[in-house]
Amino acid sequence: MGTVPWKDLPFFILNKGISLSALILLMFNFTFGPLKNLGISIPNSWMRSRRIVGIIGFIFAFIHLIMSFMLFKPTIYTKFFEPDGTMTLNTGLSMLGGVLAFIFLWIYNVSFNSEFRKDKDLVRFINNRIVLLVSFFFAGAHLFFMGYKGWMDPSGWHGGLPPISLVGFSFFTIGFIINLFGRKNKE
Repeated sequence: MGTVPWKDLPFFILNKGISLSALILLMFNFTFGPLKNLGISIPNSWMRSRRIVGIIGFIFAFIHLIMSFMLFKPTIYTKFFEPDGTMTLNTGLSMLGGVLAFIFLWIYNVSFNSEFRKDKDLVRFINNRIVLLVSFFFAGAHLFFMGYKGWMDPSGWHGGLPPISLVGFSFFTIGFIINLFGRKNKE
């Protein structure tokens, strides 16, 4: 329904699905604890599943990163490029947000799945409320600068469906607010 050539549709749409799945899984991973802190009942099985949900979310984010690099061309993402082939300002800000969010996520993952977890100061820093909120902010910036221009124009939505960046940003916003109010620093 959009401008993507039919031959690119399966890989292009799969990438969008994987990216949204990664975001939702990571939001679940990072939001169950803060929800519990806010007094919302979270089943113990969900609390115990946070680690595997986070690992799967991280793997999906990594797959999204690789697929996006393969697709990132002016012929596929025309709105992300100027006529001379350079990225627009919004594209640069979106990519910067995505790269920084992925770096934070990678550091977070490594710090709990390696010898680094023995370094209590590092783990305390990585799990600090401010550090996690800043990393969430970068993920939100990635989504926001990618698509905010088209969010308020439903007539431009392909097939009448909201853009996946808007759907993702909605999940991000809910998760960010829950973490803002429900996340506590671990001592």
